[in-house]
Amino acid sequence: MTARNHGSNDRFMLWIDSVGGYWVCLAEEVVLGQPVGGVDVPILGDLSKRHARIRRDGEAYLVEALRPVRVAGQPVDGVATLQDRARILLGDRVELRFRKPHPLSATARLEFSSGHRTQPSSDAVLLMAETCVLGPSRQSHVVCRAWPNEVVLCRRGDELFCRTAGSFQIDGRAVKRDGRMLANSRIEGNGFSFSLERI
Repeated sequence: MTARNHGSNDRFMLWIDSVGGYWVCLAEEVVLGQPVGGVDVPILGDLSKRHARIRRDGEAYLVEALRPVRVAGQPVDGVATLQDRARILLGDRVELRFRKPHPLSATARLEFSSGHRTQPSSDAVLLMAETCVLGPSRQSHVVCRAWPNEVVLCRRGDELFCRTAGSFQIDGRAVKRDGRMLANSRIEGNGFSFSLERI
C-alpha cells in the first residue's frame, strides 16, 4: 500500500472487530466536503463540494476554511490552528471534534459530534502520521477496551506495518512482533482482530 503519493492509495477503511470502522487518511493534507470527486473525506451533510482543508504541519494541525468554518465557536478567516478537543463546525450543521490523544504520535482523530458520517460510513476519521495506536488505553487513537495489549500501525516508506507484543497472523501467515500489511489484509492475534479495506 503506497503511503505517500496523493490519491486513492492514501485512504483505506480500518474495520476493527467489535469496535467499529475508521476512515484512515495517510496524506499530510486532506479536503473535507460532499462525496464527489477530489474530496479526501466525503461527508454526507449540508456542505460544499470542497468545504475545508486540514493540513498536518509537523506536530501541529491547521484547518483552512474554503467555505464557512468555525473552530471553538469562532469563524475561521483563512487558516486556524487546531488544539486537542477543538470543536469544528462546517457550515451550519456538520460538527466534528478534533482529538490528538497520544502524546508521542502526531496522528489525530476527527470524531463526529453531529449525526453525520463519511460515505462509506465510518465512526471517525484518522489522520495518520507515522504511527497509529489501537488498544485499551484512553490515549489510543482508537480505544479497544477489551484488547489485552496495544497494536501499533506504522509507516515505513510507502509500506504499512503492524506490531504488537507476541505473535499474530497477517492474512493467515504467522508473524512475530512486526509484519507488513497489504491493502486488503486481515490481522488476527491474541484478543484482537481487524481488517484493512482499500477505498
